[in-house]
Amino acid sequence: MTYSNLQIFIVELIGTFILVVFATGSIVYDVQTGGTLGIAFAAVAPFIALIIGIYCFGKVSLAHFNPAVTIGFYITGHISKIQIVIYFTAEIIGALLGSLFVLTFIGTEANLGANAPNPDFSMSLVFPVEVLASALLMTVIFTVVYTKGLRGFGGIVIGGIVGLDIFFLAFISGASMNPARALAPALFSGVFENLWLYWTAPYVGTVITAFLFRNKFRNQK
Repeated sequence: MTYSNLQIFIVELIGTFILVVFATGSIVYDVQTGGTLGIAFAAVAPFIALIIGIYCFGKVSLAHFNPAVTIGFYITGHISKIQIVIYFTAEIIGALLGSLFVLTFIGTEANLGANAPNPDFSMSLVFPVEVLASALLMTVIFTVVYTKGLRGFGGIVIGGIVGLDIFFLAFISGASMNPARALAPALFSGVFENLWLYWTAPYVGTVITAFLFRNKFRNQK
């Protein structure tokens, strides 16, 4: 079944909204509770959000919820140039609405859950780690789509790699992997210091991965 660009726009907006509320809201709530929930909670929350989004909307839009993932799917020929605009617009609006929800109903702690690299590590390590986290995410997404599509345990696997990236790598780079997720809390909190990192490294990671997978998808067609 072919879905319209309007349907894609709507589900990408909703899915990104859910992801940002869970991913950033969990950080804000953890700070409110004195940090008792820790990194495990911050990793599980987006894992749950992605499971919801992928199984509800994956058939419509392939459940990007992430501009860096959208660029990857464009490189592999899954979407057109005009659809990049549709996806990006939906993802940014969804993320902004997600941060607005967190601001209104959860709290403002931790800069609304904005990503931040660990200052104890140099950028020469932080940047490659963020690239790696994003590349791992894109690799798992492409592997799932290439093999069985977003069926069966596909959504759990994709959500799982996000959770694992956060659990093991967030203490170095912040593990955003998602420019929209990074942008929204930065805009509402007014903290832009690290935004450049999350609007460069994730794209590098997903673009590299997309070029590696491009021929596989071409052969599949």
